[in-house]
Amino acid sequence: MKKITLLLAFIFTTISFAQTIVSKQEDANVEQYELLKKVNEYYPDITLNKTITNFYADGKIIDSQQQFDLKGTKFSSYKLGIEPGNKKLLFEYISDETGKVFGDVQLFKGNVLRTTFSDKTNQIEISLNGKSVYLKKLD
Repeated sequence: MKKITLLLAFIFTTISFAQTIVSKQEDANVEQYELLKKVNEYYPDITLNKTITNFYADGKIIDSQQQFDLKGTKFSSYKLGIEPGNKKLLFEYISDETGKVFGDVQLFKGNVLRTTFSDKTNQIEISLNGKSVYLKKLD
């Protein structure tokens, strides 16, 4: 009897926590586009694009990503994601010129703070409103 009760409890618990995740390619909502616009103002290498793929679970956005057509560009890979809350975005791009560059940009008390990691130059850089405030070359 205990085994059956435990089995039923496990099945119903698993079913109740299962979520359906749906993705939709759509125009960025106002908050997402404002974040992209503000980031692009200080960091033009972060592309400004209105089309975004939102991932929904139970009707709420849990992740957002942008897809790019890289034909004719210097990039072999370019990824951009917006975290829920529209205060932070993650980026990663790869080109022969720059190597792999990745990091995040976030809004903080009206400022735009960027942390960048570069594999090719082996550097970490922190910038505030488009100006470098810390640069360290790793050994």
